[in-house]
Amino acid sequence: MRKHVVLNVSLVGCVITVLTSNTSPIRERKGPEMITKETQNSITLSSTDDWGPEWAKRVVWYQIFPERFRNGNPKNDPMLADIKGAYPHDITSPWQIHPWISDWYELQPYERENGRDIWFNIQRRRYGGDIEGILEKLDYLKDLGVGAIYLNPVFEAPSHHKYDAATYHHIDPNFGPDPVGDRRLTAAETPDDPSTWVWTSADTLMLQLIQELHRRGMKVIFDGVFNHMGLNSWAFQDVVKNQKKSKYKDWFSITSWDDPTVGSKFEYEGWFGVRELPEMRENAQGIVAGPKQYILAATQRWMDPNGDGNPDDGIDGWRLDVAFCIAHPFWVDWRKFAKSLNADAYLTAEVVEPITALKPYLQGDEFDAVMNYNFAFICAEYFIEKKDRISTGEFDRRLRELRQAFPLGVAYRMQNLFGSHDTNRLGSHIVNRNLGSFRNWGDYFGKSKAENPKYDVRKPTPEELRIQKLFAIFQMTYLGAPMIYYGDEAGMWGANDPCCRKPMIWKDLIYDDEAYLPDGSKRTNSDTVAFNQELYDHYRKLIHIRARHEALQSGDYTTLFIDDTKGIYTFSRETGGERVIVMLNNSTAAHNVTVPLNFKAELSDVLNENDHFKTHNGTLSLPVKGQWGRILVANK
Repeated sequence: MRKHVVLNVSLVGCVITVLTSNTSPIRERKGPEMITKETQNSITLSSTDDWGPEWAKRVVWYQIFPERFRNGNPKNDPMLADIKGAYPHDITSPWQIHPWISDWYELQPYERENGRDIWFNIQRRRYGGDIEGILEKLDYLKDLGVGAIYLNPVFEAPSHHKYDAATYHHIDPNFGPDPVGDRRLTAAETPDDPSTWVWTSADTLMLQLIQELHRRGMKVIFDGVFNHMGLNSWAFQDVVKNQKKSKYKDWFSITSWDDPTVGSKFEYEGWFGVRELPEMRENAQGIVAGPKQYILAATQRWMDPNGDGNPDDGIDGWRLDVAFCIAHPFWVDWRKFAKSLNADAYLTAEVVEPITALKPYLQGDEFDAVMNYNFAFICAEYFIEKKDRISTGEFDRRLRELRQAFPLGVAYRMQNLFGSHDTNRLGSHIVNRNLGSFRNWGDYFGKSKAENPKYDVRKPTPEELRIQKLFAIFQMTYLGAPMIYYGDEAGMWGANDPCCRKPMIWKDLIYDDEAYLPDGSKRTNSDTVAFNQELYDHYRKLIHIRARHEALQSGDYTTLFIDDTKGIYTFSRETGGERVIVMLNNSTAAHNVTVPLNFKAELSDVLNENDHFKTHNGTLSLPVKGQWGRILVANK
């Protein structure tokens, strides 16, 4: 969800039981430090810490923003009337489905007629992404190696982002094959009575998507936006119409009613003041009884569509939007209900907060994991920042603090992301690497928007993409579940919301160059927009390496070697007799690396054409290219 709150995000470590660990801060090193038995940073997962779904350790996540992923059926594209209720509330100016391949910052002829700027017009744009488009590209995702999909909101809503839900129990009609017929069907329902609910063509197509994903051995979770709904919500519309006489008058946080006798007007609380997002009413137990029961009914509908107690035909979990805005007792109750439907469901929360604030959500009675923005902050500070880059030792220390803050099973299921629909894209973050601190979320959120005249909207260079590739090596080998934001693997770039939500780049489409700047002026040099096959191949290779090696999915984690001067970081992953050693060189220069090992073995570098190395006299010595790495598998 788009953030308006300023959060001062910092890391505070809390120790849990580990095999051997040094929990005191690592000093700044002037040279290499060997990690000995006394100083090693090693963890082993015990069964008492491991209460989440097993599959969530092993997948690579892929986040899809449905409206911008693929237009599989132009016949269901939204009409002008379908965006009524969404900002900027202009349904009179000329409008059309926006060309998928067009230059992002170039106003199209229909947009120029309203005389408004790019930021007004971008919010009106619809590109026609739909479920058929996702179905079309499932084999692409399977080939990439994706194991689970997180879908941004799919329920009926007028905006492009769908965080302003009109309903929780129907898929947006424009994501399905028959929008007109679907709206006719649902008009006969009593929305708060599940016995009257029907299955629309969009709903049944979504069930087909779930089935096709499961057939390919893939999982899928929905975005649950339970803190608020939209202006088009059937419950909110009834309140607007009937005021105090509405049966839903207690569902929302109403602050005053239309009452000519006292001169008051209808007012309500919107999420962080956003009028388009009326908030559900809460008490000390969280969301109040009326909307809570509706949420539970919608939860059951999508987790057990047939109502037969078998969850195989339903979604595999939820990502819960702005979870920090809802009181803990609600999440405790909701988790019990969701897990009663599917004990193997994965429940992850969006909580962009310091570690201490995250802890209550991750004790086994609310969520299995969170979108791991703290991981992203640490990685930005080490791989991307130039002026304020942290040392390798500090990088290791901050990672350890994050791992040790929660029951250890949580670390294996954290969604280790960098970008999302709420951040600038990874490639553009690298281009703008000295813009500010990603960790200072509220400040950076605004600075990383293209409205900031200091933000550089150009395409990343090959040298800058090498940093992205190095990050991907770490992301796919580190402890936790890697998460890719759609198109990062294809070389997409873009500033923060809304520019991180460009239409997906596909190989079968020819795109216009990006020749315009946000202010409407022409660039000196335009950027070619095309699918980056080399970057895709890199991601695909890494994901398949991860899939082939159990140690990279569920293995123990041990820091082996740190060199602050050369920017060398080496760690191992080990389980069931399989041992993988990962070496990262975060400097631009090539370096020879010597690591002490307590075993004798031959190792194959599965990242770099299966180069082979042997240990000699208890050490492993080999060269590592600048801004690159090695993934060494010990041969049995």
